[in-house]
Amino acid sequence: MASGTTATSPGSGELSAGLRGFREVQRLAYACAEAVAAQLRPGVTERTAARMQREWLRERGVRDWFHLPFAWFGDRTAFVNFRVPLQFFPTNRALEPGMPFILDMAPIHRGFTADIGYSGCLGLNPVHDRLLADLGAHRELILREVRERRSLREIYEDVDRLMVRQGYANRHRAYPFGVIAHKIDRVGQRRWSPTLFGFGIHALKGLASDALRGHRDGWSPLWSPYTFSDHPPAPGLWAVEPHLGFRGTGAKFEEILVVTDSRDPQENAFWLDDDLPHVRRGREKGAA
Repeated sequence: MASGTTATSPGSGELSAGLRGFREVQRLAYACAEAVAAQLRPGVTERTAARMQREWLRERGVRDWFHLPFAWFGDRTAFVNFRVPLQFFPTNRALEPGMPFILDMAPIHRGFTADIGYSGCLGLNPVHDRLLADLGAHRELILREVRERRSLREIYEDVDRLMVRQGYANRHRAYPFGVIAHKIDRVGQRRWSPTLFGFGIHALKGLASDALRGHRDGWSPLWSPYTFSDHPPAPGLWAVEPHLGFRGTGAKFEEILVVTDSRDPQENAFWLDDDLPHVRRGREKGAA
């Protein structure tokens, strides 16, 4: 586990102080996403939406980032024709009625890291609604197979197969290294928190340190379709983001999955928080 993140039984509703810190910053990030989404109007650009996220979080004490906020509108939610990393950065694409959007941010607050993705739409869009509903099956599959200690690569392939059965394209494969998830950890608080190409230097150093240690011990902090992810999930915190695409419309969630070294199949992995917007939305749909 990451330093200071030992968990008590998730069924008891109790978390260690460390895990509570990660849950609080994740909730802060989702509160930001909901606040910004509520202010989006036709004509707002991706750059403006990204700035709104930065300002909202800075007003609440965020000074460091795993990565700066992103915003994608329209067919950019499905990464249509994305071929180079620079295409992920916010553009002057303006929001229009019926257009899907994704807000993605990774703040570090009081040393705790979150990395979240929030999918929404400006008005009615039945295709987007279907994508959001079908993401729930991926959340269930990932947790079940992590608890079974399947290899990360096998789970990735099973997510792929589920997407094909649902009729969707895998869009997280467009991310660097094709990752569906990456490890996160605590980051030391510093007065100066520089970024490089939108990513926090201190957080990147931590990920690089994990990569070196993992290479030595036979695991990777990146959850990808490649052979370096052909191992069971390493204990720690993973930011997981299955991303579906269909004909120019994309949707995803991103949230923290906790993996422990417990032998109890109910405690060796659990989602850090079951009170997030996409989870509540799924419960409401199921109850309707």
